[in-house]
Amino acid sequence: MASGDIVPIELGLTDGDLVTLWAPRWRDGDDEWEAFLGHEDSLYGFESVAELAAFIRTDSDNDLVDHPAWKVVAGLSAAELEPEDNYSFDLVGVPELAAGDPDVDTVAELEDTLAMVRNIGEVCELETVTKFFATQPALGALAGGTGMFAGREGLELWDRIGAAVAKNWDDVLDSIDSVMHVPAVDAEAVALAEAELLAAEENEVDADDVADTDDDSDIEPVDLNADDENDDEDLTFWEEVGIDPVKIVTSDAEYFTLRCYLDDEPIFLGARKSISVFGSERALARYLADDHEHDLARVSTFAEVQTAAVDGSLEVEVTDENVYVLPGLADDLSEGPEAVDTEQLDLVLELFTDAADYAEDDAVEQALAKSTPLGWYVSYLLNPDPTRMAPNPPFDAEAKAWRELERIFESRLSPR
Repeated sequence: MASGDIVPIELGLTDGDLVTLWAPRWRDGDDEWEAFLGHEDSLYGFESVAELAAFIRTDSDNDLVDHPAWKVVAGLSAAELEPEDNYSFDLVGVPELAAGDPDVDTVAELEDTLAMVRNIGEVCELETVTKFFATQPALGALAGGTGMFAGREGLELWDRIGAAVAKNWDDVLDSIDSVMHVPAVDAEAVALAEAELLAAEENEVDADDVADTDDDSDIEPVDLNADDENDDEDLTFWEEVGIDPVKIVTSDAEYFTLRCYLDDEPIFLGARKSISVFGSERALARYLADDHEHDLARVSTFAEVQTAAVDGSLEVEVTDENVYVLPGLADDLSEGPEAVDTEQLDLVLELFTDAADYAEDDAVEQALAKSTPLGWYVSYLLNPDPTRMAPNPPFDAEAKAWRELERIFESRLSPR
């Protein structure tokens, strides 16, 4: 279950299996509510968990956004949105269940599935569904378990349920199919969720392999994980969550922000291709303690960062490899290869490239193509080759192109 109040479920429908969210009854003041993920007359369903995760992370206009647990669910990892087995309801298979024998599993599954169908009918105000339950009192016997269907009278009761389903189920299913809607979902957000699911699956496989090894009693127990455990103990908080604090020094100020990589794609603390930056570590930590709409909120481990920020334990510590100093590089490039700090050039180039990829802009890639003067110059500096001819001065054009990259990058920064 994703949270105590909102549950991922899977529905087996005419056109295939769809996943969605269900909010069991909750009380708001004197009012009692029940809802599904949807909007107005539509019940939303998704063909994959990744699409469901992507949708709830990017959508703010649905019937669950005002639910007390919505923010919790929207911050879950994609793997945590996988419906559990007991929240999978095969609506198409109901007639087959009702035509079988009333054993424990069949009765329990039929009762659970019909209860969910009743919920959908009531929430979506589907007259065909609500009329089916109102006119078939025999369905209430399912709650009594298999004991209700013992003996001749019990079997007759079971047959009446089967007959009611056989006669009406096509109409019930058509009614539910008619309100199901599969919304369009942001492709980038889906890709991020798919990467999370793949990582979670790989971790689960690794854990199973370890468990299988542990069960092999013929192998002498050796603590092969001692070094790994020590390594885990040495991990910093930021290494554990996979998010890096970043320091950016421009000609005007020093800024702090966050960045991580998902499936090798950079994601910054920001939104709409703009990077949110802060004048101090403390200002960044204060911002992280509050709820804001930004792209890092889609990362599953960001919730841990926010929790630490809220309880005051978060320390924004920037490692040397995440400090980017922009001033001086253009002047050094203008002076010549011997004047350039290639280590810092490489770092800043990484930052420019990440920011461009984040903004889906190919300006950096084009500027650094080896066919351009700047691209040839930078390639010579970062990939030294004694057989290669050194670029010839003057380097005014190269320095001018670099300053343009600086300008483009700084335009992406949004001070807070």
